[in-house]
Amino acid sequence: MSQTLSSLVETPIGVTRYGLFIDNKFVTPQTEKYIDVTNPATGEVWAQVPDAGAEDVDLAVASARRAFEGEWAGWRAADRAKFLIRFGQAIADNADEIAQLQVDENGKLIREMAGQARLMPEYFNYYAGLAQMPTGNTNPLHLKDIINYTVREPLGVVAAITPWNSPLLLLVWKLGPALAAGNTLIAKPSEITPVSTLRIAELAAEAGLPAGVFNVLTGLGAPGAALTTHEGVDKVAFTGSTSTGQAIASAAGKSLKSVSLELGGKSPNIVFEDADLDSALNGLIAGIFGASGQTCMAGSRILVQESIYDKVVAELVTRTERIKVGDPQSSDSEMGTIACQAQYDKVRHYIEVAKNEGAKLVAGGVPAVVEGFENGLFMRPTVFADVNNDMTIAREEVFGPIAAVIPFTDEADAIRIANDTEFGLAAGVWSTNIQRAHRVAGKLQAGTVWINNYRKTGYSTPFGGFKQSGVGRENGPNALLEYTEEKSVWVDTGQGVKDPFNPRA
Repeated sequence: MSQTLSSLVETPIGVTRYGLFIDNKFVTPQTEKYIDVTNPATGEVWAQVPDAGAEDVDLAVASARRAFEGEWAGWRAADRAKFLIRFGQAIADNADEIAQLQVDENGKLIREMAGQARLMPEYFNYYAGLAQMPTGNTNPLHLKDIINYTVREPLGVVAAITPWNSPLLLLVWKLGPALAAGNTLIAKPSEITPVSTLRIAELAAEAGLPAGVFNVLTGLGAPGAALTTHEGVDKVAFTGSTSTGQAIASAAGKSLKSVSLELGGKSPNIVFEDADLDSALNGLIAGIFGASGQTCMAGSRILVQESIYDKVVAELVTRTERIKVGDPQSSDSEMGTIACQAQYDKVRHYIEVAKNEGAKLVAGGVPAVVEGFENGLFMRPTVFADVNNDMTIAREEVFGPIAAVIPFTDEADAIRIANDTEFGLAAGVWSTNIQRAHRVAGKLQAGTVWINNYRKTGYSTPFGGFKQSGVGRENGPNALLEYTEEKSVWVDTGQGVKDPFNPRA
């Protein structure tokens, strides 16, 4: 973070204290309350951010509303597109710093955070192009001398409530289309990972975004809840747990706010007997142990055909035990930390529940000891075999490095087990029989299905879930529509209304 900002101060305990970001500047919270930001690899507090209150929320909403109705409203689509390109370049120029901030916040591997930081400018470039694409239609009518056309207009003020696992990439998924469509936005990042969001808001201001277009409120749960019900907010875009998403949908529904919700998952990763097992095993490892399992799309339920079940479990255990858990900053590490103490405790709780319910622990299940990081929140990647799909470990989202391996008999059984869940975010199919792969993909109740791969996303293709995994889609061209309202315009090119009681006259 730039040290030229006067609102950044060193506290008596030697950490940097940040302000809220409102009107393109850091401001002191009205509450004068702050929360600690802790590095999960070291256990050290390295920053403090405001715990915003109701007055702070009102200030941010008022700022966003002024911007939406003021200077920002006068920007042409071409102007917004040029800004998005500049913003993307600013992120590219500061990618190393942005990646480092996220590692310090959530303990994910530096190579993953660096990869995301390098990718984010491409999202802005993509939406810069879409900002200038026509989004309306001219519609043929049954009436004479009447023209009808539709236009897409921005919704207004958007509240983006984001999680801690990929704080900036998941914000960009919202920020890109929201700004491209002409909205203003207030980000409320997780209290675990707030500093990186403050930093890119500063970069947006430096890239020329008008004051108030992109504000950031930090804090615990109250600011997000206040934004959800605030009369000055027009849309809530949320990524996080299903339970929180349900609460947001209920609260926002009272004022009929637009919502988009990208929620939890318990995704099946299905291995058929004709799969390329080496590739499949790599995909299973990546699907559940990438990002320490802290991803909504994690392939946490591994379904394996009975004829190859023992072989796959044995090899999965061997490969799991070779995974190097270590310093997130090291290029040799293959898994970093759990993001915070509460999540670490939750992961350990689910391990005990699985053992008590009769699942067979075949790998991991214990904290990882990393030399020099004795206070770090490290866990060994964990595999449970012989899991029944009715067990808690197969029903509830853990959000950690725990794989539940479930046997199945045939294709119909695999589909039945895969769909026997309240979630429907993602799924994987591993088979060299292309007819089977497509057939199964077509029957899976999931928003994303990978065939012979796993955990891939991109700015040009939609992402979202079925059932309890969410509402709406992010990424792709239709994401822009999530941040607009459609208006129908009728134009009489004839003689006007001749008979008020005969609309066809």
